Amino acid sequence: MTIINRRTFTTLSLLAAASSALPQSAEAQMPLRFAPVGLGVISNIFMEACAQSTKCKVTALVTGHAQQKAPKYEALYGISPKNVYDYGNYDEIAHNPEIDAVYIGLPNSMHAEYTIRAAKAGKHVLCEKPMAISSKECRQMIDACRQNNVKLMIAYRLHYDPLWQRIRQLARSGAIGEIQGFQGGFYGSKTSGWRLNRKLAGGGSLLDMGIYPLNAIRWLSGEEPDHFAAQVATKISGPRFAQVEESIEFNMRFPSGILASSGSSYGEDAPAYLSVDGTEGNLWVEPAYGYQGLKYHGSTIHGPVSDASPNKLPYQFLAEADHFADCVRDNRTPATPGEEGLKDLLAIEAIYRAAGKPIA
Repeated sequence: MTIINRRTFTTLSLLAAASSALPQSAEAQMPLRFAPVGLGVISNIFMEACAQSTKCKVTALVTGHAQQKAPKYEALYGISPKNVYDYGNYDEIAHNPEIDAVYIGLPNSMHAEYTIRAAKAGKHVLCEKPMAISSKECRQMIDACRQNNVKLMIAYRLHYDPLWQRIRQLARSGAIGEIQGFQGGFYGSKTSGWRLNRKLAGGGSLLDMGIYPLNAIRWLSGEEPDHFAAQVATKISGPRFAQVEESIEFNMRFPSGILASSGSSYGEDAPAYLSVDGTEGNLWVEPAYGYQGLKYHGSTIHGPVSDASPNKLPYQFLAEADHFADCVRDNRTPATPGEEGLKDLLAIEAIYRAAGKPIA
């Protein structure tokens, strides 16, 4: 019987850390210098991660509220005031050799514009998910980065979480037999601000929360869905959901015959989970999609398995930032390139069409 416990997880993490500490060339050790674009909550976490990294460093800022927000980060990370930009003079980053890359932490509908402008400025791009608000925009972003010879990576932080990687390995190794289906969801009732603005968000909870189980299902299965069914509903009356749907539930079928059922909501206070169901076992992940506190348990052909991540915020952001830095330095394609973001948007568009509410 094999039980994957916290001690095993910690040992593997220490071995990985020791491996990453091996001597490198001076060029490889030079940090990748980032300019976060948009200084909201998620960019704040990303900057905390860079402060803990030996491979990444924040050297510039892009914000529409420089006077209010920039001084805090200038003091925290030693950023020169001359390296603070606004959205109007953003293109000037092209002339700043202290910027290698940007981190796009803006509302969804702004991802495409600021990725394309960064690419034209010759800067690599790490862009938050969803990649954009349409597959058309995704393709434009991919083309711009390819034409300007810069890297484009989408910030699917769960792909870089050691525990999620272990879950994927178990699911795809035959440990639960042949994968038959998935059930999952991501729900929350506290959403406010730009996420309820159709122009900024591009859609409702599916783009913000539903993308997590959607992407996890695609990643774990290794397939792309070819059939969709979906329903949307808004039960809470009033102006809050005047522009975007409150809840969505969707089903997907994959070429191998795998079936998946998932959903998301801005009105339900419910778990964030994923169930991976096989012919000889099951993996249950809950909580599944947060910045920390990931847990899973299940049954396999080898016996019961369970584990919980001991890592704390911002470890997922640190792992993805370091991966991106390695890809830039070694001229490698990221594990979550623009094409990965495009596949999610194609599925999201298909889900909205199936529900009678296309986003484009």
